[in-house]
Formats: sequence, structure tokens, C-alpha cells
Amino acid sequence: KMTVRLDQQIAFLNEADKLKSIDRATVLVDRSRAENSAEHSWHLTLYALVLSDQAKSGVNIARVIKMLILHDLVEIDAGDNPIFDDVDVATMEAAEQIAADRIFGLLPNDLRDEFHSIWEEFEAAETDDAQFAKSLDRFQPPMLNLAAGGGSWTDYNVTEQMIEDRVGSKIKVGAPALWDYARAKISAFFRTAN
Repeated sequence: KMTVRLDQQIAFLNEADKLKSIDRATVLVDRSRAENSAEHSWHLTLYALVLSDQAKSGVNIARVIKMLILHDLVEIDAGDNPIFDDVDVATMEAAEQIAADRIFGLLPNDLRDEFHSIWEEFEAAETDDAQFAKSLDRFQPPMLNLAAGGGSWTDYNVTEQMIEDRVGSKIKVGAPALWDYARAKISAFFRTAN
């Protein structure tokens, strides 16, 4: 019985290793290469630890960290969808749901149900924990892009208004002060870039 459980747990962990091979649009601060999705997930957990003082009262940072470490595992099957790319949202969400079922389905039932539920909560972004997690997920890429002198914004011909529309609203919900901070930095960047 224990061997079967461990076999399932290790199969999931080995599958999760594939996230290291999923490249994202965002570049590293040193501009040497694109960030991969596993690095992004790790970096977000660090964001949650360091910026926990930006969360609403009552937000459970341990739950936020669970969400952030699990949220992009679906990209193993569904791929990364850059925020400034034009994607069919319904098609992407369906692919991610199928991926979640398969990937979390590798686990023993108790962990499968727990992790799938945490992933669903993050995706729905209705709880305070999920809204803070989603805010960090949207806050980290612009911080990297700013540190990298624009980073992937150039590749996607991103404007300040596009960032406001696609990123700002998500950050504002779970961490309004982080959006105020980001907006000021982004505005300054675009003023000097033009």
C-alpha cells in the first residue's frame, strides 16, 4: 500500500519536473534568457513570503504559497500563454482544465483532490487568498521587465495602457498598494522610453 502511494507521489514529482522546460515570455533580470515556468512559480512563492505585509488581513500566506507553487503545473500540457499574447481564453481554460485533471490525477486521491481544489481556487480568484496569489502572479512579470529595461514588453509592443488593462486590474484586487507602486514605476519607464 505504502509503495503504491509513494510510486504515485514520485510519478507526480517527476512529471512536475517538466515545468522546468516550459519557457515564458518574461526574461530574467540579467536578460540572458527567458524565465521558465518552474522558476516563475518559485519566484512567486518568494514574492509571497517577502510581500506578505501587502496582503489583506486574514490572508493565509501558507495557502497562497501552495497556490503559487501549483498554479502553473497545467502548463506542462497546455503551455504558457503570455499575458500580452492574443489567445482564445475559452480554449486555453479548457486545455488547462484537462491538464489539471491529468497531472493532479497522478497523485493519490487525497492529494489529487486537495491540489486540484487549490488550483481551482486560484483560477476562480474569488477568495482573499486567491486574489492575493493572483495579484503576485501579475505583479512579478512587470517587476522583472522593469529590471530588465523593458524585457518582453518590446517583443509584444506593449503600451502602458495595455499593462493597465491586462495586469493592473488583477493586481489592484488583491494588493492595491502593489499596483500603486507598479503603476508609478511603469509610468516612469514609459516616459523615459519614448
